[in-house]
Amino acid sequence: MASGIGTLNESPLHAALRRWYAQPGDVAEAQVDGYIVDLLRGDLVIEVQTGAFYSLRPKLAALVGGHCVRLVVPVARERWIVRLGADGAPIGRRRSPAHAGFAHVCAALVSFPGLLAEEGFSLHALLTEEEELRTHTGRGWRKRGWRTHERRLLRVLDERLFETPADLAALLPTGLPEPFTAADLASALDVPRRTAGQLAYCLRALHLLGAVGKRGHAPLYARLSRQSA
Repeated sequence: MASGIGTLNESPLHAALRRWYAQPGDVAEAQVDGYIVDLLRGDLVIEVQTGAFYSLRPKLAALVGGHCVRLVVPVARERWIVRLGADGAPIGRRRSPAHAGFAHVCAALVSFPGLLAEEGFSLHALLTEEEELRTHTGRGWRKRGWRTHERRLLRVLDERLFETPADLAALLPTGLPEPFTAADLASALDVPRRTAGQLAYCLRALHLLGAVGKRGHAPLYARLSRQSA
């Protein structure tokens, strides 16, 4: 039996991204080596993933051995928060103050950074504008009892293809002094400390950053060439 989520369990965001990405001739929900894949474009296996990246690791690792594999990941550059009433009708809509960029794709890549060094693997980041629909459950403090019900794609704003470790290293600002901490990187990129840490982790796993000491309790990083790693 082929393994995959299937269209019956497909979220609105996943379905919209798959339609946006598809080209004439692509085969949707194709079976490849015992797995159901989102799109098959010749020998290129295309997987769209909107969450739970770690669970995708075995599937990608198995497929990349015999196929070109592309992981498509949406990154919400703009997000609208829509609150739904008990009847499902919208009762409020506001723009989220949070803005993500291409560095946030490391939230996905951190589960399997070494795959970017594999021949035939690529990661396609899509900066999107989305709606996040929330319903009130009365449980949980983080969102005052509001739970994300589903995400919807409004439009794709920009895109960037990462095919090699060097493509990921290109996210490092050219003026970043060395050595640097994750906090320095976060400030230079204007991203949260967590995102900077994920980028540093991925680049270390790909032997493009090395730990060269500490500043206080914070690790210091410096660029490496892959040949010297």
